[in-house]
Amino acid sequence: MIRRRCIHELFEQQVRRAPEAVALVHEDEELSYGELNARANRLAHHLIALGVRPDQPVAICLERSPAMVVGLLAILKAGGAYLPLDPAYPSARLRQIVEDAAPRRLLCDAAGRAALGPEALVDLTVVDLETATPAWADQSADDPDPRALGLSPRHLAYVIYTSGSTGTPKGVMVEHHSTVNLLHWSSGVFAESEISRTLFSTSISFDLSVYECFVALSQGGTLYLVEDALALAQTPLDVSLINTVPSAIAALVDKQAVPASTRVINLAGERLKADLIERVFESSGAEKICNLYAPSETTTYSTWICMPRGEAVVETIGRPIANTRIYLLDAHGQPVPFGAVGELYIGGAGVARGYLNRPELTAERFIASPFVEGDRLYRSGDLGRYLPDGNLEFLGRNDDQVKIRGFRIEPGEIAARLCEHAWVRDAVVVARADRAGDQHLVAYVVCGPEAGSDDEDGSGLAGALRAHLGGRLPDYMVPAAFVRLDGLPLTPNGKLDRQALPAPDDDAYARTAYEAPQGEVETALAEIWAELLGVERVGRNDNFFELGGHSLLAVQLMERLRRLSLGVEVRTLFARPVLADLAASLGSHHEVAVPANLITEHSTAITPQMLPLIELAQPEIDRIVATVPGGVGNIQDIYGLSPLQDGILFHHLLASRGDPYLLVSQMAFADRGLLERYLGAVQQVVDRHDILRTAFVWEGLSSPAQVVWRKAVLEVSEVELDDCDGSGADELRRRFDPRQYRIDLGRAPLLRFVIAREPGSGRWLLLQLLHHLIGDHTTLEVMHAEVRAVLDGRAHELAAPQPFRNLVAQARLGVDAKAHEAFFQEQLADIDEPTMPFGLSEVRGDGSGSREARRMLPQALNDRLRQQARRLGVSLASLCHLAWGQVMALSSGREQVVFGTVLFGRMHAGAGADRALGLFINTLPVRLDLDGTGVEASVRTTHARLSELLAHEHASLALAQRCSGVAAPAPLFSALLNYRHNTPAMAGVGTSDVLSGMEWLGSEERTNYPLTLSVEDSGEALGLTAQVVEPISADRVCGYMQQVLEQLAEALEHAPNRPVRNLDILPAAERSYLLEDLNRTAADYPSERCIHELFEQQVRRAPEAVALVHEDEELSYGELNARANRLAHHLIALGVRPDQPVAICLERSPAMVVGLLAILKAGGAYLPLDPAYPSARLRQIVEDAAPRRLLCDAAGRAALGPRRLSI
Repeated sequence: MIRRRCIHELFEQQVRRAPEAVALVHEDEELSYGELNARANRLAHHLIALGVRPDQPVAICLERSPAMVVGLLAILKAGGAYLPLDPAYPSARLRQIVEDAAPRRLLCDAAGRAALGPEALVDLTVVDLETATPAWADQSADDPDPRALGLSPRHLAYVIYTSGSTGTPKGVMVEHHSTVNLLHWSSGVFAESEISRTLFSTSISFDLSVYECFVALSQGGTLYLVEDALALAQTPLDVSLINTVPSAIAALVDKQAVPASTRVINLAGERLKADLIERVFESSGAEKICNLYAPSETTTYSTWICMPRGEAVVETIGRPIANTRIYLLDAHGQPVPFGAVGELYIGGAGVARGYLNRPELTAERFIASPFVEGDRLYRSGDLGRYLPDGNLEFLGRNDDQVKIRGFRIEPGEIAARLCEHAWVRDAVVVARADRAGDQHLVAYVVCGPEAGSDDEDGSGLAGALRAHLGGRLPDYMVPAAFVRLDGLPLTPNGKLDRQALPAPDDDAYARTAYEAPQGEVETALAEIWAELLGVERVGRNDNFFELGGHSLLAVQLMERLRRLSLGVEVRTLFARPVLADLAASLGSHHEVAVPANLITEHSTAITPQMLPLIELAQPEIDRIVATVPGGVGNIQDIYGLSPLQDGILFHHLLASRGDPYLLVSQMAFADRGLLERYLGAVQQVVDRHDILRTAFVWEGLSSPAQVVWRKAVLEVSEVELDDCDGSGADELRRRFDPRQYRIDLGRAPLLRFVIAREPGSGRWLLLQLLHHLIGDHTTLEVMHAEVRAVLDGRAHELAAPQPFRNLVAQARLGVDAKAHEAFFQEQLADIDEPTMPFGLSEVRGDGSGSREARRMLPQALNDRLRQQARRLGVSLASLCHLAWGQVMALSSGREQVVFGTVLFGRMHAGAGADRALGLFINTLPVRLDLDGTGVEASVRTTHARLSELLAHEHASLALAQRCSGVAAPAPLFSALLNYRHNTPAMAGVGTSDVLSGMEWLGSEERTNYPLTLSVEDSGEALGLTAQVVEPISADRVCGYMQQVLEQLAEALEHAPNRPVRNLDILPAAERSYLLEDLNRTAADYPSERCIHELFEQQVRRAPEAVALVHEDEELSYGELNARANRLAHHLIALGVRPDQPVAICLERSPAMVVGLLAILKAGGAYLPLDPAYPSARLRQIVEDAAPRRLLCDAAGRAALGPRRLSI
């Protein structure tokens, strides 16, 4: 029905409903609905008499007063289309509109006459609404009949002029039905109370006024008519809804002038920033802020998003309103991919008829829809894209599209990204020619006070904004210059005045072109980068990570810089990855001085003063000496444990059997001679490295110690495999499975070998057991490389071994515990629950019951992830940590997650750490927030947190946990991520003559954590290895990680502001399984029958059969049915109808069953009340359900009480 109404008919409907209600308030004057309608009707009949007809424009140029509202309604009632002329507009503009629209009649007052000037009035029939004796005073106060006028909703309601790109305004013709659709939509999304007191502050020449004026009048609300929105700063009004532009609401917020009564604020017409939304909520009582969008050509509003207080604030224009369709199309009119930029085409009920007197432009901008038959689309010229949640992001106009260096660029997209910076309030980007005539991008920004004063270095602002954009856009979209303005220059009609934009000065440029390194330090650093990163030329503005750097290369870089006495903390590299910035920081870090080892080959005794890296009393030292074969003469050093060694020893002692920290690997040799050569080479490597000759002592000591033996002979055990079933390698692994097998930590080396002849062949099998206390992944790689060098006859080429005591010195003498504690308190203080994915909580297991799965990621995904890491100037590890964090979040139900990350441990371990053997790695907690933050911002945050964590890589995990809100013995986390740069441990084995005859059979690592994911980065590919306790599937864990990495790459490429919490971890097959396969429960049932009909079917089948037994009483189906029927007919007579609740409160008896059946048969819904329940509970149910009838007995009466029996 509403589609067949005109705008004013909706108002008239409210007049009939409540004629005395207040319709309009202006200063001290109030008009009721009845009085406003009567005035408008008299004027309408006068206009009809003057010859106003449907589709004829009638100009209205009045000051803001009740007469203006009367005039608008009168024109509509007379069948005309109002042509708004604001007397505050420039006279030339008004005359231009009058000339183009050629109205024959004008409603005006003195202000309107003056604004238009006498020449414009010559050809018009002027109706002066200020006249003391109006000619229409005696006209009928009755509503004109639209049918008698030939008026329909397809006729024009108004013609509103907007600015044209050529400078000539164009009149948009809007029909009644389009505005009625807007009003009807509004009535469905806003409660009457929310629009009951609407501020009418917008000029009638601006289409926001259509909403303000007619939404309230069509729904029975009151209009509060003011000069403009800023009038609220002088005269507070009791309004519930404000509909205005962002700049106006910002001014009201600054003046603290948003009325306390305001519940809804609609904002449109300008870009709406998140910080303004937050400021409005902070400074007002508004419950909702709505961002609305539409060109005038699609009737005021076409899309909207409502942001209730307390929910996420988003910078989007939302989704289409009712009966509106939005398409994002490319230059060929085809839909663009999801997340891509396209031009907004708008269809549906709001599309205007076209432009007045502009048929060619109408044909160009209003086209037939190729998607919906009979629909028309308005080609808006606005650009947008879909965000992952289905909301639209507005990106400016395509008129501004430019081409720079062959790239087609939308400056609006760049401006949108600029406006995301905290300093920027508004921005526009244009293309300008430089002195040489080349086109480049220039950004003009309006900044807040936090950006500093205009007098400060402009290049600093340019650098900050360039860095901001550089992380979000391709290089070719980053402006060459950034100009700060107090405000963007505007033309008289409110559009950007491009001619007034000043040319940028030198400070506006952020240098980006290649600049050669300056000075010796920059030059040396550039040479190292070029060598490590494999690039020909490195400039002083190049970024280490953008050039392909990562943490393993960072270690090598640290080592190279140490050799040049240019020490620097690794976190400085991560925080300042640009060459010039890093060069300025070199030499600022001083290595911890490692105290000398005072034990010599000639020492005959060891005293406490000789042990600077551990505090031991003399009796404790003597106890250690007693454990070493050969006594003092075989002791090279004694020192304390590193933090991770402490933790591993603790878990080793805690386990009753087995050892999760034994690393197992296996090889096969063609003959015994080759095996002996290999073992001899291993012995030489053991002789070189102190950590491979280290044993651990703890019994009788105040703190555990590690003691380095001067000579430690390999322990090799030979076993027989003749009687084994199956593979000999499998049998070896089974016999020495670390789940049951342990080694003595007090006897060096903690590297044991088991050998056996392979049954049925001449090969020899070797199983290696290396304890984690003396090595990590890099240790294995370096050890195998050195063994190969010995076998190749290249032992003399090996670099001098690095003592493990250097790491112990760094850990014990480097960053102090207070600094560690402050860092982890900041990160973890508010974490009061463990992060336990899949509910896995047992952290001190022995690794038993766990399964392993491996997979390589698709090469295309690997390439995309690396490309995004380079684009953002972050490590690939940062992307993987964020992805794993989302797996943690969705598998634990928490947005703030903590998991363990395995740190390389060689960043601050002193000179030579990149090639030293020993346990350098450490496991520490990383905290990530998987919330509404965009994925790109989340990647940067993750990178920053990992960078900060590196400075604390030798902190104790126990200390970190104490800094959280999780009380021991509960673990802080139960999952690990181990990101490591791999080279296969036996790469090249079998390819050389010396090593031919050897075969690598594989290795196995385990952990005491129930869930571990290792990301293996070989430089060209990425692999995943998951270890997880049953019943969780390790392969599924790999699948979750791969899926979220796919989603992360997609989001970074196309929707960088997509909330990180929205990244999905479920692969398509698993999603289908969960949502569809597990829910295939379709089955036939008598869906057209009611419950009691099934009972009646049994009555007909066997009426004499026993239906109910209670104590000594039996009821047959026939008797039970008869009793229920009698009662049912009585209830029907009492007025019981379908969907009505009928209360039943009876003791358990046949009467209770009769009552239930009777209520159903009568069509009611039974409301069960158990008389055994507390009376207060029963009364609460009765009050809420409000039944009008009750079946009860004495017990029911007593339970409910007399007050409730009035039903």
